[in-house]
Amino acid sequence: MKATRLGLLAGLMMTSAAVPALADENLLGYLSGAETLPEGAKEAYLWVTQRQDKGVGSYRATDVEAEYEYGITARLTGMLALKGQSIHTSGILIDGYIPGDMSYGLRASGIEANLKYMFLSPALDPVGLAGRIGLEYSWLDPHSGQDKRIISATTEFLLQKFFLDDQLVTVANLGMESTYARREPIDNLPAGFEWSTDPEMEIELKAGVGLAYRFAPRWFVGVETFYETEFETEIGQERWSWHAGPSLHYADRAWWATVTWMPQLRGGGETYPGQTDTDLHLIEKTKQEFRFKVGYNF
Repeated sequence: MKATRLGLLAGLMMTSAAVPALADENLLGYLSGAETLPEGAKEAYLWVTQRQDKGVGSYRATDVEAEYEYGITARLTGMLALKGQSIHTSGILIDGYIPGDMSYGLRASGIEANLKYMFLSPALDPVGLAGRIGLEYSWLDPHSGQDKRIISATTEFLLQKFFLDDQLVTVANLGMESTYARREPIDNLPAGFEWSTDPEMEIELKAGVGLAYRFAPRWFVGVETFYETEFETEIGQERWSWHAGPSLHYADRAWWATVTWMPQLRGGGETYPGQTDTDLHLIEKTKQEFRFKVGYNF
């Protein structure tokens, strides 16, 4: 009996060593779970996202985000982030969005802070539930690369549930972003080009679901999909888009990494003159996105 108990204990210890804890790991690239960091825990993240292809000319933008998270309590996590971007666009002219060719390397583009509170724990309750609020200020337009002052406030609800003895993880997100933005004036615009410098107010809604399956110790394969739509004061619904794609996640005790491909499947709203892919939204979105995320616990 004693030998059997020792064998069971050894097996549990080996399983625990092979499968690291999932507290606030990003198993997916775009959607989040409900878990928070343990009290006093710290984590650093690096996100790199590449957006490319607007169906005309040449377009490639890279977003970089360096984050620091801290477990304020066992249920409350705080985050601070510094954002940057690089951009290359040529042969594209879209009224109000892309006034001409632009190309530069990595530049600081914004700062962000948010708080995430876990109301229900996915490990202890039938389903996990968290709320997240955030505030962001940026000074570079992510579409054109031009100077633009943007203030955004976000509110999100995050659901998470485990299945198959934690081998399968499912998440669902619902969020809203409210944005105040103002473009800076530009000299030497093309004749008749629209470039409003009046303040804009926008509301974006986002809903998505995803799942991640542990197919080997430390390895998860996942898939996620989400829908986004944006409303502007004078226009109403300005755009919508539906995205879906796979992800691969690896985790060790001290660090983890996730890589994701997220193509746009369908979209609508405003189009630019001569746009051939009319079943996609390509003014603010692109055909393809790729994201790499790495996190380090300390």
